Amino acid sequence: MKTDNKPWFWIPLLNFASGLPYAVIISVSVIMYKNLGISNEDIGVYTSLLYLPWVIKPLWSPFIELTGTKRKWFLAMQLLISIAFLLVGFTIPINGFFMMTLAIFWVAAFASASNDIASDGFYLLVLPKEQQSFFLGIRSTFYRLSMLAGNGLIVLFAGYLEHKYGDNTKAWSYTMIAVGLLMTFITIYNFIFTPKNEINAAEDKQAHHHQNFGTIFISFFKKKQIGLILAFILVFRLGESQLLKMLSPFLLDGKELGGMGLDTEAVGIIYGTFGVGALTLGGILGGIAISKQGLTKWMFPMFLAMHLPIIGFILLAFFHPASIYYIYAVVILEQFGYGFGFTAFMMYLIHVAEGESKTAHYALATGFMAMGMMLPGMLSGFIQQYLGYQNFFIWVFLATIPGLILSRFLIFPKDFGKKSEEV
Repeated sequence: MKTDNKPWFWIPLLNFASGLPYAVIISVSVIMYKNLGISNEDIGVYTSLLYLPWVIKPLWSPFIELTGTKRKWFLAMQLLISIAFLLVGFTIPINGFFMMTLAIFWVAAFASASNDIASDGFYLLVLPKEQQSFFLGIRSTFYRLSMLAGNGLIVLFAGYLEHKYGDNTKAWSYTMIAVGLLMTFITIYNFIFTPKNEINAAEDKQAHHHQNFGTIFISFFKKKQIGLILAFILVFRLGESQLLKMLSPFLLDGKELGGMGLDTEAVGIIYGTFGVGALTLGGILGGIAISKQGLTKWMFPMFLAMHLPIIGFILLAFFHPASIYYIYAVVILEQFGYGFGFTAFMMYLIHVAEGESKTAHYALATGFMAMGMMLPGMLSGFIQQYLGYQNFFIWVFLATIPGLILSRFLIFPKDFGKKSEEV
C-alpha cells in the first residue's frame, strides 16, 4: 500500500516535539524558578512532582491506543503544550505566579506524556518494519538535539534577556512566550508533513481488542526476580535524581551560599553545548560497547562511569576553583559518564520488557523509573538546605551505592544486547 510516508520529513521534528517540552518542564523550569527567587526546597518538591505524568502514563496509554488516531492525539497534545507555554509566559509577571505557572506546567506535562505515547505508537504504525531500526538512531539524535535546545539555547536566550533588561521576570516571561511560539511552529509543521494514513492501525486495534490491560499489568508482576527488579529500578537513580534538581541551583548560587556564582548564560553554555555533546558521545559509545560485547560485560563498569564523576562536584563544592574551566571539565565528565552509563540501564529495562506485551511492560518499567526520580527529587531541596552543598554532594554519591549493589544480583542472558554475527 502506497502512503505519503517520507520519514526524513517528519521523524526529526516529531521527536523534537517530544524532547523539548520534557526539557523545559523538568530542567529549564528549575533554572527559571531559581532566577525568579523561589527557594531550593520549593524547587525540589514542586518541579519533581512534574514527573508524575510520566510515572503514571502506563495507566492511560490503553485509552490513547484505543481511541482516535495517533496522529490526532499527538497534534492535539502538541497544540495544548504550545498554549500552555504561552500561558506560562503571560502568567510570570502576575502576583502568585509560582502556583499558577506550576498548574499550567502540570497540564503541559500530562500533554507531553500523552504526546510521547501517541508519537511512539505512530512511529510503529506508519514506518515499515525494515526502516524502523535505521530511524531509531535518527529519533534518538533529534530527541537529544531537543535537549540541547532546551537546556542550552533556551537558557542562553533567557540569560541574554536577563542582561538586556536587567529584569528576570520580563526575561523569563519573553522566553516562555518564545518557547510557546516555537512549539506552535513545530505543531503546524507536524500537521503538514506527518503521513495521514496509519497503515497498520486496523491490525493494531484488532491486537488490542484481544488484550486485557489487567492481564498485561498482572503479567508484568509475575516476571522472574520482579521484587529485585523493582527495587533496583526504584533505587538506581536515588543519587542522580537529587543531583539533577540541585545542580543548577549550585551553579547559580553565590559563593556566600556555597554555590559557584555563575550567571544564567554561563549555565546555558556549559550544559547546552559541551554538556549535551559529551552526553551524546557517551550514549553513542555506550551503545557500541554493548552491541560489541553484550550487557553482562559492560553493566557494572558503565554504572561506575555514571556515578564516579559526582566526586567532581564534591571537589567543586569544597575548593571553589576560580577558573570556569574546572566547572567545564567536571560537567563534561559527568555528562559523558551519564550518557555512557545510562545506556546500560535502558538496555536492562528493554530486557525487563521482553515478552508478549513488550510495549506495555516497557511503559510500566519506565513509569517505575520516573517514580524513582520523582520521590527523591522532591526531598532534594530540603536535604541540600540541611546539609549544605558540600555534604549534599557527598550524600548524593553515597546514595548511588544501593543501586550498584543490587545490580550485582540481577540475572539476564550473558550476551543480551550483543549484535548477532549474522546481522
